[in-house]
Amino acid sequence: MAGESVKDIVVKVIPAKVAVPFIRAHHYSHKVVQNSCLHFGAFLGGILHGVMSYGPSLDKSKMLGLVEGTKWNEFLELNRMAFDDALPRNSESRCIGISLRLIRKNAPHVKWVISFADGCSCGDGTIYRASNFVLTGIKENKDLCEMPNGEKVHKITAYHRTGVNNFQKFIADNHAKLLVGYQLRYIYFLDPSARARLTVPIIPFADIDKYGAGMYQGKKITRAERHGDGAQGSESNRRIPPESGQPASS
Repeated sequence: MAGESVKDIVVKVIPAKVAVPFIRAHHYSHKVVQNSCLHFGAFLGGILHGVMSYGPSLDKSKMLGLVEGTKWNEFLELNRMAFDDALPRNSESRCIGISLRLIRKNAPHVKWVISFADGCSCGDGTIYRASNFVLTGIKENKDLCEMPNGEKVHKITAYHRTGVNNFQKFIADNHAKLLVGYQLRYIYFLDPSARARLTVPIIPFADIDKYGAGMYQGKKITRAERHGDGAQGSESNRRIPPESGQPASS
């Protein structure tokens, strides 16, 4: 918007009845994570242009061990993020930063936030790197498939639909295909002391290219080609389609 900058954006908590329709309209999956419980809206000129949804991880017990000593209510997942194209450059990372500061101030028991970039469908986490998340996992996709109608389904969703804990059988029975690519796991420490209790290594951003996990707007591309950045936390934000938390198609 002409004459307005990222500093004019207002980020505030919004109800689900406002957040959900926006996510469905603007997120590439057109789906919401049902257990999202905290929604932030990004407003410019009084108009909603972005939503960030937080909640417990779907596989919460598995995530707890990433930071030793974490209690059941001491972390959240940023599991949906969607912005339209009206906001100025660098708006996404600024909005995430404001939402994290609001969580730190109003929910001090939350020590860290986890999120996932869907390198099979969208991107490799540019916005998270610009927001000072650290990269803690690069995993070749074995959990996300595409149905014949184009719908993307995570294995957890497949289990809930069928009650059968066999993702390969679900893929075969539904004539789906396993998506090629990587899922990247990012963590932000609201409490800096929690970083010392991280039980997995922090992965240099350069390793994204070593794995061949670079993705931009749904297409394979090296991170170095489009950014040329190096150290953790040094990457500037770029305009890309909003990336999602895990699972991308729950």
